[in-house]
Amino acid sequence: MNKQKKGTNGEQVQDQRFALSRKNAVWILAGFGLMIFGYILMTGGGAKDPNVFNEEMFSFRRIVLAPLLIFAGFVFEIWAIMHKKSAE
Repeated sequence: MNKQKKGTNGEQVQDQRFALSRKNAVWILAGFGLMIFGYILMTGGGAKDPNVFNEEMFSFRRIVLAPLLIFAGFVFEIWAIMHKKSAE
């Protein structure tokens, strides 16, 4: 938020503040960490031989858990960006 203020010698000075607080930035990093953890859980499960089918790629971890964590990370990111400090 930039607001115009008068300086000590009468010139216009802009008030420089960040749109998000430090707490919001920490929450955003936590959301990114949650998404990265979901992507890590999704990796692997492929067969070394392309002629052999490996059913491990269709495990609960890769089909259900990892996408839910990634989706939760995106929802958490939106919350962290939109969250405002309560008036005290």
